[in-house]
Amino acid sequence: MKRNILPGFGLSLGYTVFYLSFVVLIPLFVLLLQPVGLGWEAFWKAATSRRALSAYGVSFTTALIAALVNFVIGLITSWVLVRYRFPGRRILDALVDFPFALPTAVAGVCFAVLYSPAGWLGQFFEPLGFHVVNTTTGITLALIFIGFPFVVRTLQPVLADLEKELEESAQSLGAGRAQTFVRVIFPAIFPSLVTGFTLAFSRGVGEYGSVIFIAGNLPFKTEIAPLIIMSKLDQFDYAGAASVAAVLLLFSFVMLLALNALQTWANKEPK
Repeated sequence: MKRNILPGFGLSLGYTVFYLSFVVLIPLFVLLLQPVGLGWEAFWKAATSRRALSAYGVSFTTALIAALVNFVIGLITSWVLVRYRFPGRRILDALVDFPFALPTAVAGVCFAVLYSPAGWLGQFFEPLGFHVVNTTTGITLALIFIGFPFVVRTLQPVLADLEKELEESAQSLGAGRAQTFVRVIFPAIFPSLVTGFTLAFSRGVGEYGSVIFIAGNLPFKTEIAPLIIMSKLDQFDYAGAASVAAVLLLFSFVMLLALNALQTWANKEPK
């Protein structure tokens, strides 16, 4: 009988399966079980009501715009932190993780105070007709803040491990800086960049705490999908809340499959 080199495999595997089942699989199963009691027609009505569809549109659109902004800003920030040495670099690097540590509700209050008509920045923007509070612009700003670390922390180690010899070889063959970046560096970091984008986008779709304080939560205008779920829970409409949550869960599952497929493609050795 062939013994496993690593001891305790069976016990550790059992703990892992139990933990994943108890923390992940069972709650998801219960969530999917709730709408079943409604029946397909009632589930479809709750999940695709006019108010729910409007909330989906707000959540997905603002999350996509925020993720695209972080796609660009995260790339620039990662490049600066990895390739340059300057005073205060470590402080700047630590500040990247600040949205992770800051409670989302605190972030939402900060944005609401900052961009309110009487706020530090809002008092200058409001006379110009640039409204942030109670608009999708405010939601997008909050989601940019929340999703920014996902792109930077996903891309940063890949840039740090990138072999500089490849760049030097490209330059020795006559490639300019822009050409070297486009043809050598960008293809190598693109899968990680898309992974960070996907994580930021998925987080933005489900974000609640940092958004409700600046969004105004106006139905058909600035109401987000997670708020629909909370509203239904407050009304003890658990099946209706689960119906909307199931749509977001399905979206998250599709994003997870796409992310895993991308990682598999990135790690696949060329034949």
